Amino acid sequence: MAYDETVARRVRRGLAKSSEITEKKMFGGIVFMVHGHMCCGVLGDKLIVRVGPAGYDAALSQPHARKMDFTGKPLKGFVYVEPKGYSSDKDLKVWISRGIQYVLSLPAK
Repeated sequence: MAYDETVARRVRRGLAKSSEITEKKMFGGIVFMVHGHMCCGVLGDKLIVRVGPAGYDAALSQPHARKMDFTGKPLKGFVYVEPKGYSSDKDLKVWISRGIQYVLSLPAK
């Protein structure tokens, strides 16, 4: 599955102030790495956010968020966010911040 380049551009802008950002094709889409750890990404028109085990239930309680289950088995600590959940720049920034907050709690690679 390809990824929506418009969404990817929005994510890039949202990550612009973060340091050590790299991009990698993964899961059939694109992911954004912060300090060597996957933070968020785009698969089709869905946003992927790595929220970690502690933030998982809280993230899933948000509108338009669901378990990331592209293989048929949910990836604990990762969520998909449907387009309605990140349609505003403010909402997208909140999701990106969740991903950044989690990966910055991990040791740098």
